[in-house]
Amino acid sequence: MKGLQDFSLHALDISVFAFYVAAICGIGYWAGRKKKEQSEDYFLAGRTLPWYVVGSSFIASNISTEHFIGMIGAAFVYGICVAMSEWGNVVSFSFLIWLFIPFLLSARVFTTPEFMEKRFNATIRQFFAVVTIISNIVAFLAAVLYGGGLALHKLFGWNLWVSIVIIGVLAGSWTVYGGLRSVAWMDLFTVVIMIAGGSLVTILGLYMLSGDSHSLVEGFRIMLERNQAQSGVWKEVVAQNARHIVQMEEYHRLSVVQPLTHEVSPWLSLVTAFLSVSLWYNVINQFMIQRVLGAKNAWHARMGIVLAGYMKVILPFIVVVPGLILFAAYPEVMRLPWQEMRMEADKGYVHMLQTLLPIGLRGLFLAALFGAIQSTVNAVLNSTSTVFTLDIYHRLLKKNASEKHLVLVGRVSTVLILFISIFLAGFINRLGGSLFVYIQSLYAFFAPPFAAIFLLGILFKRINAIGATAAVFLGFLFGIAVKVYIQVDPTHPNWLAPYANQSFLNWAICAFTCVVVSLLTRPPSPCQVTDQLTINWKKLNIFDDLGRRWYHSVILWWGIFALLIIALVIVFW
Repeated sequence: MKGLQDFSLHALDISVFAFYVAAICGIGYWAGRKKKEQSEDYFLAGRTLPWYVVGSSFIASNISTEHFIGMIGAAFVYGICVAMSEWGNVVSFSFLIWLFIPFLLSARVFTTPEFMEKRFNATIRQFFAVVTIISNIVAFLAAVLYGGGLALHKLFGWNLWVSIVIIGVLAGSWTVYGGLRSVAWMDLFTVVIMIAGGSLVTILGLYMLSGDSHSLVEGFRIMLERNQAQSGVWKEVVAQNARHIVQMEEYHRLSVVQPLTHEVSPWLSLVTAFLSVSLWYNVINQFMIQRVLGAKNAWHARMGIVLAGYMKVILPFIVVVPGLILFAAYPEVMRLPWQEMRMEADKGYVHMLQTLLPIGLRGLFLAALFGAIQSTVNAVLNSTSTVFTLDIYHRLLKKNASEKHLVLVGRVSTVLILFISIFLAGFINRLGGSLFVYIQSLYAFFAPPFAAIFLLGILFKRINAIGATAAVFLGFLFGIAVKVYIQVDPTHPNWLAPYANQSFLNWAICAFTCVVVSLLTRPPSPCQVTDQLTINWKKLNIFDDLGRRWYHSVILWWGIFALLIIALVIVFW
């Protein structure tokens, strides 16, 4: 799958991209023009975001080069099962809509580390804040900037470091200026461009597969037939790599339910992913939940997540189907050595762009790619500076800082975090392997301890700070020990190798430790188990703010979304 070297931009492409940049700048300036002397205005948009901005920003923050580069490369290698990283969010989204949103909004907090201190203690808050900052830089910002830099490097032949710096500086500028308000409103426009640009590439890829028939239906049929890998070179390359993927002789690319030994999507993760990674990513991950905390009220927050759910339904069409198309068109890539093949797969989408996009659409896709990078970089930068400013600087260094001073610190820390991320991004290429696997494995390491104590802490009043602290530190020690064990002992159980299985095992150990230690030590103080910090099932009314008219009904639109996901899982069972 050799990259072409003639991906030139014509005047029409430049005009399309320039229009996107001008529109984004205009929206960012318009949204951020209001004075931001209060920290709530800068970090939470004054809690004024409407539902369509909440949902669009929630998804735009999530879509990045992990999807356009990493997930498409993963779909090329592993097949349809990677779509479960999108469709599987139905569980966490449902809990977010029905349980966590009314609960978190009633707590009136700025950050999730702040909530952790109120429920447990300052140690948990500071440790969670530090881990949040590190994970945001390493697992999100550096990876996203690397993926974007890799795309520009392969498309135009630019130096990788130069590409990363350009993307980082351009993408991060508006975060410094406007805070969450600018970021969220820019995301509304960006997500439309991303979905439009990504859909066009998928459609052109299906037309390419169909050959002289020029039929989407025929292209889709050929894609499915070749991904079944029942004959020819497709069967050969799947058999060649089955041992690496599932540690078995056979592998089914068009099934979302995979063996327990599957490298990235064992069947156990379909049941347990919510408890560890999904709960952490969608509920207590600051750069995602910050959009919810900035909503006007509970109805706008809930409908925003419902809208995000519908986008999750269609996302695999633009970030998984292209990988299936590439496998159907270029199966010989999978004859390469395993690590080299996975790195080559990450370049597949760039090859599609070079091969398929005509004049004009190149500019649109560059806008979509830049939008994916810009929205995620903005989101993570804003949330990371929020955590640093409020949970580290304000909490530990200058408790009497003015609101205006905190906004200034937020802007300065944003710049510093951006440059650290740019520096680290240039070294990801040396790690080898798949970008998608790199990011997902980091999620599986960081998430379980905090997901366990958060869930137990809000459900059970008896959980205390001692139990939570013990669980968190044991969880990270266990995570490190497992990874070392797998590296040094080739006789380790096959089921332990997939990071999703490690994640659930870590979560279970943390949950057990938290419960046992809490029961063996003194109960928490009354101020740590108020109705704002633990769920009072008698007082929490989850049926408030569900919409006055039927077409505003959270229940209706959530129900349709959930049924769509269930239907898709059944089809690809």
